[in-house]
Amino acid sequence: MPTILDLYTTSHCHLCEQAEALLIEVRHEHHFNYNMIEIADNEDLLAIYGAKIPVLRNPATLQELCWPFDKNSIYKLINEI
Repeated sequence: MPTILDLYTTSHCHLCEQAEALLIEVRHEHHFNYNMIEIADNEDLLAIYGAKIPVLRNPATLQELCWPFDKNSIYKLINEI
């Protein structure tokens, strides 16, 4: 079963677009899936992640990466199961 990560994001966020591009690049090397989670539609998520997005989270371990993150930190996040 592949790892599933959550990418907390919002529309028109150039940093979020960079983070997604990096995830797509890493997916070519490691098998995982990710969900894009729009924070603007949820007041709780907006309060938690509004100043930190993009944030990549492994829901299985509850570990999070705040931007800027790189390939190596994504690899570690994937392998922490």
